[in-house]
Amino acid sequence: MSRLGPAPGPRLEGAAPGDSRGRRGRHRLRWGGRSSPSGWRRRKGRDAAVGGDARPGAAAPGAALRRVPPRSAPRVIPAPRRIGRRRSLGRSRMAAPSGAASCEDFAEFQELLRVMRTIDDRIVHELNTTIPTASFVGKVDPGLTCKELYESLMDAHTSRERIIKNCISQTSAVVKTLKEEREKADEDTALLKQLRKEQTKLKLMQSELNVEEVVNDRSWKVFNERCRIHYKPPKSQ
Repeated sequence: MSRLGPAPGPRLEGAAPGDSRGRRGRHRLRWGGRSSPSGWRRRKGRDAAVGGDARPGAAAPGAALRRVPPRSAPRVIPAPRRIGRRRSLGRSRMAAPSGAASCEDFAEFQELLRVMRTIDDRIVHELNTTIPTASFVGKVDPGLTCKELYESLMDAHTSRERIIKNCISQTSAVVKTLKEEREKADEDTALLKQLRKEQTKLKLMQSELNVEEVVNDRSWKVFNERCRIHYKPPKSQ
């Protein structure tokens, strides 16, 4: 024992004098004093302060780190562009879909007509993309393109007209039958309701003939403006 008293022993940092327990969860073991100038200290977060890693096998603090270049995205090679004759406007591309029309459901009947009128709705776009300008006239045969478009339009218009007239004929026959039954049973409200429903459907189907006439006239007008110098339709049109 020296004159200055006993050498300080280990104590918990943050603890009151004479208390060796300290605060649970925040203790830090500290060793040293005046009698041990080269003492050691274990502090929480030491490895994080120097950028090291406390796991086994980790690199020592301050060691040189090998820089890994970032992984680049795979290179996408665009597909080569096709140079040459533009695809002609054939029946397989512009022909209207064919199918049996359901005359009982007017919504289905109207949807079928809408799909079959796609060729008329897209005629301006198709002519702009298929009929060449003066600088590309040698690469595409405009006469053949206009002929194929003419045949596609004729097929679509003929098919739609046949479907509309066929459904009008069937619905007219149903209305006639219901009227005859109505004369025999005046008090049948269900029969009267069915008769009115069929009469309304018949009027809507007849109005589709007027719509068809407007659509056809517009298509032939556009066709004649672009194809009159490349193709001459038969005299019937």
